[in-house]
Amino acid sequence: MQQEGYDVRNHSLAHGAYQQISAPTRTVRSTEYDVVARVTHRLKTAAIKGKPGFPDLVSALHDNQKLWSAFALDVADPKNALPQELRAQIFYLAEFTFEQTRKVLAGKADIAPLLDINTAIMRGLRGPGQPG
Repeated sequence: MQQEGYDVRNHSLAHGAYQQISAPTRTVRSTEYDVVARVTHRLKTAAIKGKPGFPDLVSALHDNQKLWSAFALDVADPKNALPQELRAQIFYLAEFTFEQTRKVLAGKADIAPLLDINTAIMRGLRGPGQPG
């Protein structure tokens, strides 16, 4: 479509390209934050439902364990640049998460510690002075 020597289609393409360039760049930290936030939200939502939400809780707990398995593998890598003490703490939290999940599934523990841990991780990923 041409209007007074102006190609509307080219304008749309240029505008779309500019929007892609001007979109904020995702960082690994922000991606990790989003994943932890989604899993944590699913855990909370399922827990609020009580007994009827148990299948959703099982699914969310499974995904939370996959997340913590990934964290544990990452901090166990000798090439990981995080300080050794922080890596050890994250690995310990992963182990605690696995044990707490088993207890939750058996009806012998509450989900609150898992939510607290994930929330603390989100605060750490967000960094000081950033909202969230």
